[in-house]
Amino acid sequence: MSRIGKQPVPVPSGVDAKIDGSVVTIKGKLGTLTQDIPAQISVALEDGSLVVTRRHNDKKSRALHGLIRSLLNNHVQGVVDGYKKELEIHGVSYQASSNGKVLSLKVGYANTLTVTIPDGVKVELPNPTRVVVTGPDKQKVGQFAAEVRSSRKPEPYKGKGVRYRGEQIERKQGKSFVGSD
Repeated sequence: MSRIGKQPVPVPSGVDAKIDGSVVTIKGKLGTLTQDIPAQISVALEDGSLVVTRRHNDKKSRALHGLIRSLLNNHVQGVVDGYKKELEIHGVSYQASSNGKVLSLKVGYANTLTVTIPDGVKVELPNPTRVVVTGPDKQKVGQFAAEVRSSRKPEPYKGKGVRYRGEQIERKQGKSFVGSD
């Protein structure tokens, strides 16, 4: 049996979990998240926790067992605490601004890049060179942060670009001047 899949997912007080056929809905103070459950997996609510079991012992069922348990655990943690990704923008005159559901990035191109902020994700700009992405859905927060980072990945020579906070960029030495005599 899967080491991760056999562990029950505790549902804390203040979180409401409902199982309706093949859909599990988790509702908390930060929002509501739903997860479709494949036919090979069954989920039950027992003693204040979600228990994930597999119906068959084939390879696909074993693979889905731990995955579904992890997704449900991420949903429970998301509606209680939420997820946060912080990005830093490095470079001369590189900056970000937000107006409504659009994040505008000036990252060294001739035009300003615009990225639409998805539903369920909040973007805060403590200063023009820092972007904080928060939300209850781990996948949406991570995907949006990755899209913002991919607008201008950090380059190894000067370190300019968008990076995750605390991310170390391995710097390259670059060319050195060699005299010709």
